[in-house]
Amino acid sequence: MTDTPQTPSKGDGRIHLAFQRNVLTIPLSAIIPLKTLPDGAREGRKFAQILSSIKAIGLVEAPVVIGDTKNAGTYFLLDGHLRLEALKKLDIAEVDCLLATDDETYTYNKRVNRLPPIQEHRMIARAMERGVSSAEIAEALSLQVGSIKRRLRLLEGISPETAEILKDTPCSMKVFDILRQMSAVRQIEAADLMRGQNNFTVMFARALRSATPESQLVVIKKTKGADAATPSGQQIARMERELAVLQTQVKSVEETYGIDNLHLTVARGYIAKLLVNNRIARWLANHRPEYFGEFQRIAEIDRLGSLTESSNA
Repeated sequence: MTDTPQTPSKGDGRIHLAFQRNVLTIPLSAIIPLKTLPDGAREGRKFAQILSSIKAIGLVEAPVVIGDTKNAGTYFLLDGHLRLEALKKLDIAEVDCLLATDDETYTYNKRVNRLPPIQEHRMIARAMERGVSSAEIAEALSLQVGSIKRRLRLLEGISPETAEILKDTPCSMKVFDILRQMSAVRQIEAADLMRGQNNFTVMFARALRSATPESQLVVIKKTKGADAATPSGQQIARMERELAVLQTQVKSVEETYGIDNLHLTVARGYIAKLLVNNRIARWLANHRPEYFGEFQRIAEIDRLGSLTESSNA
């Protein structure tokens, strides 16, 4: 689901739509991408999922374009580069697009509510209740049938209260596997802690499990010849200390994150505005290609984590 971004007008202070209300059908040949896809993007899993989804049910999310003021009938692609490449690969000649009213080139995918695992589980369950087979769902999502069945069993052993707390969070299936080893009461406590810290990683879930008293752990049947590793008192104490240190580090980051993110947003917006200017983009590509590539990467950043990952790559 995509929220329609809105921008205030410069004069009257009212809120105005950032897109025209009517969808515009545009030939793919008339759409000019504003960025190049990274190496390997066309061989990645996400691209394969988009391809199979378009084949099965058509294009779900319309690309976002803005008209070229100098060349009538030509449009710049603001969002949907992978979708455009998938359509080209499928030899589709035209596509329905959202026409932006502003030339801001921020990532429109920031406005997309990514489907959390619990919502994905419920979507799959509803589809199967309506007679759609697991093989058909797997083909549409470019996944294995076993993966679909595992997603269908996501909430087995999870209390309803825990599922409600985590329904809009990006918890992975491994996190739910760990929560399943706790009692219902402890699951709720752990879910509250994860949501309060905004930390839904497997490592954090394991730390919470290690700090859980044995009385609040679910007894799991052992397989023949298998010995379940039980954390010692020293290990639990160490995990509790590490958890306390982690919470302190989170508080420290929270104090500076807001202003750092603001600086990044302003700088990225300015660079993105420069790159949408054809003359500037062409000059950089011809005379400073190394700067042009870096500016493109900066313009695509939508969060501080992306900047850290780019610098470490």
